[in-house]
Amino acid sequence: MIVVMLVLGVLAMLGAPLFLVISGVALGGFMLGGRPAADVTGEISKLVQMDTLITIPLFTFAGYLLAESGAPRRLVDVSRALFGWIPGGMAIVTLVTCAFFTTFTGASGITIVALGGLLLPVLLKEGYDREFSLGLVTTSGSRGLVFPPSLPVIIYGYVAAVDITRLYVAGIVPGLIALGVIGILAVKAGMNPAIPRTPFDPKAATKALFRALPEVLLPVWLVALILTAVLKVPEAAAMAALYVLIVEVFIYRDIHPIRDLPRITKESMVLCGAILIILGASLGLANYLVDRQIPQQIVSFISSAISSKWVFLLALNGFLLIVGCLLDIFSAIVIVVPLIAPLAAQFGIHPIHLAIIFLLNLELGYNTPPVGMNLFIASFRFKQPIFRLYRAAIPFVIMNLIALAVVTYIAPVSTFTVPPGKGVVRGGMIKQPQVPKAGAAGQLKQPGKKKRPPVLDGICEGDPKDPDCKDDLDDLDIDLDDDGKGKKGTKPDAAKKPDAKKPDAKRPDAKRPDAKRPDAKRPDAKKPDAKKPDAKRPDAKRPDAKRPDAAKKPDDTSAKRP
Repeated sequence: MIVVMLVLGVLAMLGAPLFLVISGVALGGFMLGGRPAADVTGEISKLVQMDTLITIPLFTFAGYLLAESGAPRRLVDVSRALFGWIPGGMAIVTLVTCAFFTTFTGASGITIVALGGLLLPVLLKEGYDREFSLGLVTTSGSRGLVFPPSLPVIIYGYVAAVDITRLYVAGIVPGLIALGVIGILAVKAGMNPAIPRTPFDPKAATKALFRALPEVLLPVWLVALILTAVLKVPEAAAMAALYVLIVEVFIYRDIHPIRDLPRITKESMVLCGAILIILGASLGLANYLVDRQIPQQIVSFISSAISSKWVFLLALNGFLLIVGCLLDIFSAIVIVVPLIAPLAAQFGIHPIHLAIIFLLNLELGYNTPPVGMNLFIASFRFKQPIFRLYRAAIPFVIMNLIALAVVTYIAPVSTFTVPPGKGVVRGGMIKQPQVPKAGAAGQLKQPGKKKRPPVLDGICEGDPKDPDCKDDLDDLDIDLDDDGKGKKGTKPDAAKKPDAKKPDAKRPDAKRPDAKRPDAKRPDAKKPDAKKPDAKRPDAKRPDAKRPDAAKKPDDTSAKRP
């Protein structure tokens, strides 16, 4: 298996597609483990059981329609009219617009490609520093990954079996915090006297808002319908795609139904195909890791090395930051979540809190030098040296680290809307490891603990070998064999326990008086003549009936008479 990993690692460094590397690891693992390669296909086929799968092409199609239409220009105009009077107003407009589009496409790289050509020239024209403008456009897109109706939130909810609606609610405040810290940089940059401010004009703001009203209202009614449970997420995705199609094709007429629509549909479905291929390959690898009990081994190792929840959260952030640099968010969710969820549960971290930490780290990893994917996308899109993008991104990465620390160590920021004990649902497309089964106190059972036999359910909660449980088993006539399995009604009559509750099983004379011994009974008690009427009469009335020697001892008989 190590050789397979090394070969695939070399292929990855040579530029092999990510899905090929991931599926190659899964295939090699299954085959070396003695399982047929067809099992990988069986694991991938579980994708069809994912009822939220349809949301991926629908939201992606809606996002592409918005990006290819005049929506970015209209949204920039309304944002400038509303926020242009604030220091750094155009930078705030860029931040909000990029986050808005990423919520629909689910990929910040697409936002950089689609909107970068529009927003970067405007920022430079307004007088903003080039490195600041590059860093802002590069990092702003990933800010929208935790807002509804973000695709990564949907995928995470299904993989981790967490309620998607509650995830959407939980992501709003952390997402606003992440936007706020970048807004601080924007305001600071806007303090430059060379950058002009646009005075607030109510008439111009109303006009711009009216022009973009159908697009401004889209996230409002969409989020409201999802959070109020009027529509489920797949239904909301279908409504959003239809709504955007009608608005952009038939109302604004920015997209020609014959010349533009087929091209946009093809491009959006190419992205969906790439996402689904990566998801399938990642699903096969994730289930291979579970079969090899990798989560159990990680739980055992981390439990022995780390005892503090705060230290674990620090290590988790570092690990997820590296993952965000190396993997796209969809494959990272499918592969990594089954590994870290048992650990987080053991340290008492709420599943929804873990989800927000995970998504914020992946956002940050996209923009972190030296291998953040958005840095390379921006370098290609804007034709700038990669080291210049590194310098441009560092201030934004530092501010995002501050936001991440706040969300990580102040759990109520993401869980204040979740009632106690809520947020987890049944299901999920990843095979669940055996260790992450929480006990009554919310703690995980330690790996390696033997499973209790079903026959002991409801009898005793402790170890079957404890004295209290032994007594209960004896009372119910249950015997445990050498393997610890119990069978009812097969326990011998205390043959193996001479000192148990029936000590007379082997020693009938141990505690019983001689009067109860079998030889103490009168031999004539069961003889036929014992049933005669005079057999039951007391000897005092007929001394000669059964005692012929009464005549020989007149002293004894006379002594008993009055």
